[in-house]
Amino acid sequence: MTRRTGTGALLVDQIAYQNKVFRRVPVSAFFSLVFPVMLLVLFELLFSGQEIDIGGGVEVASAQFFTPGLAVFAAASATYTNLAVTVPIARDEGILKRVRGTPMPPWVYLAGHVGNAIVVAAVGVALMLAIGMVFYGVEIHPEAAPAMALTFVVGVTAFASLGMAVAAVSPSGSAAPAVANATLLPVAFISNVFFPLENAPDWIANLGSVLPLKPFVDAFSVGFDPGATGWGADWASLAVVAAWGVGGAVLALRTFRWEPRTGASPRRRRRGR
Repeated sequence: MTRRTGTGALLVDQIAYQNKVFRRVPVSAFFSLVFPVMLLVLFELLFSGQEIDIGGGVEVASAQFFTPGLAVFAAASATYTNLAVTVPIARDEGILKRVRGTPMPPWVYLAGHVGNAIVVAAVGVALMLAIGMVFYGVEIHPEAAPAMALTFVVGVTAFASLGMAVAAVSPSGSAAPAVANATLLPVAFISNVFFPLENAPDWIANLGSVLPLKPFVDAFSVGFDPGATGWGADWASLAVVAAWGVGGAVLALRTFRWEPRTGASPRRRRRGR
């Protein structure tokens, strides 16, 4: 068998390797892929047959409201939470330090993490949309498909950047899950993911609009809005998401560390006892 060479081939192999590691940890697949689907099923059991006001006097079926929001939540979890947790753990275990001593460019290793996260996000969104359309009659405007694809690319890139930023500043791998969940889940509650914000106080809606998740949801949901016309790109929301992505990338580049903050991995500290 001929071994592939070149940076591109290394990157593809690294993404495939990280995907294999991901599939070997069932809890990762559960929270990235299964948990959002469970929420959709649960919400449909609770709100089936009800119409939800999405603003402007427009009401849609419950599944038509929850599906895009939970699809975006799945994409954010697959990128932001995944990277914010796995990279600090790899740093604490000394993997990042060892990678720098191999012939493989270190950035390829990190890009493998990011690429795998984006692949998982794509699978999660596709799974959510398929279930919504097949089992709950969710309708998507075909003319909005390019705008939805653009929104997905901008959104997952931004949340991957933010995930790497959190990975860079997390004090340790053990603290990373708490940091990631404490910064994503509360934001989801004010981002049109779990319930509509039409009756929420203005300050909550305004706060959600300046954070990245709600604009991501709003831009992606255009394809599900029965009153939308044209190809439906929400440029204002995309600009907010992109700005957060740029900020996350800058923070990650400035603060990223390849070695644990303590200077020794947990495994080495145990051996030294």
